[in-house]
Amino acid sequence: MKHAKEYTSYALGAFGHDTFYATLSTYLMLFVTSQLFDTSNKAFNAKMIGYVTTLILVIRLIEIVFDPVIGGAVDNTDTKWGKFKPWLMIGATVSSIMLAVVFTNFGGLTTKNPVLYLVLFGLAFVILDIFYSFKDISFWSMLPALSVDSKVRAKFGTIGRLGSTLGAQGVPIFIFPVIIFFSQMFSGTSGSKETKAGWLGFAIVVGLISFLGALATTLGTKEKKSLIRSNTEKTRLRDVFKVLLQNDQLMWLALSYFLFALSYVLTNSLLAYFFTYVLGNTAAYSLVGVITAILGIISVSLFPAVVALIKRRAIYVGGIAMMLVGYLIFLFAGNSVPVVLVAVGIFFFPYPMIFLAALMTITDSVEYGQLKNGNRNESVTLSVRPLIDKVAGAISNGVIGIAAVHSGMIGNAKPSSISATQLLNFKSFMFYGPMVLILIAALTYLFKVHLTESKHAQIVKELETKLEEQQEK
Repeated sequence: MKHAKEYTSYALGAFGHDTFYATLSTYLMLFVTSQLFDTSNKAFNAKMIGYVTTLILVIRLIEIVFDPVIGGAVDNTDTKWGKFKPWLMIGATVSSIMLAVVFTNFGGLTTKNPVLYLVLFGLAFVILDIFYSFKDISFWSMLPALSVDSKVRAKFGTIGRLGSTLGAQGVPIFIFPVIIFFSQMFSGTSGSKETKAGWLGFAIVVGLISFLGALATTLGTKEKKSLIRSNTEKTRLRDVFKVLLQNDQLMWLALSYFLFALSYVLTNSLLAYFFTYVLGNTAAYSLVGVITAILGIISVSLFPAVVALIKRRAIYVGGIAMMLVGYLIFLFAGNSVPVVLVAVGIFFFPYPMIFLAALMTITDSVEYGQLKNGNRNESVTLSVRPLIDKVAGAISNGVIGIAAVHSGMIGNAKPSSISATQLLNFKSFMFYGPMVLILIAALTYLFKVHLTESKHAQIVKELETKLEEQQEK
């Protein structure tokens, strides 16, 4: 295969990147609600969980304003290693270190000095989030630099998504065995008991995987030079948001993808709570990772053939319809683990394809914006997808904290202690709300996003003709 080395390197980077993202977006809050604040004072626990949840939400919502600016900084970078790789490695190094830091109680400050703990946690999370943004934006905005051909991009996106799917879905498989292993190693526990030291060991492993993946991408990929890519000027700070807002197709897709991502991450993040506090079967949760990893490989592998047959629009809208079927099965599954696992499979299977359809459309909007506005902005444009995932993750973290507290799912709570009202509250957060959001996402894409594969091919031809004519003058 012509690009085999680059495909593999990009896939390894995606694997580490999404292992990190899954840990940060899904399991940090599980650590906070189940391990970090587990004193006998339930009022104190709930209050501190609320403070941490609010901190994460506020920090991420404020910091997202800077994501397009970070994209501009990446676009304006010019080194012998290219514009992406320096930021990829800096971001991977710092964010990996800070991930381990936030998975600690800062030497017992959670109880000895809660105010100081909150200050230090907030500072650590700000540093983590900023450098994670540099890594996230530089990694995914490499796509339009690897090729201007939609078919080659689709292959890079597909193999990248395969790596990210294995990374994200691998976490549910190994998280509890790894935590228990390190709990026994560092805390001398036995059986399935988890400790804070066990969670720290898990975070260190994830940080190392993220760093090594970024290193593989840095060493194994190469930016491609072309006439279209040379049509680039420095992006001024005041023009960053103007570039985004003038790209109407990017904005409509951003709205649709945000609603989709928020609904998915809410349901996916609450699955661990569902197995722990509703089904009372934490051990079976590892099966979620096995099922989604296998289905993820199948789904991503089928994407090139499916997109060639029915195109992105049908994948995006039809995939959401399939996810809604999964939601309905969840609602009628009761406490049956096999039926819940069927629902997980149906709900998850189309997700990688929908992600790829959105990612390819965002990538193609680089040329759409270039033709419309006269300048090429790769990282600024591609910063939208990480920005959306970050906003969805931030809101999700906030909602999860609220859901856990209002559903009685904190500390050492058991399924038997969850009342009918609390269970209804939980299902509203995990199922009912997300179902409404994902339906609106499908309708928005269907009626407002018109940047199809054929439209993009036409845009590329117009750009090449226009630039060749300018070059001849």
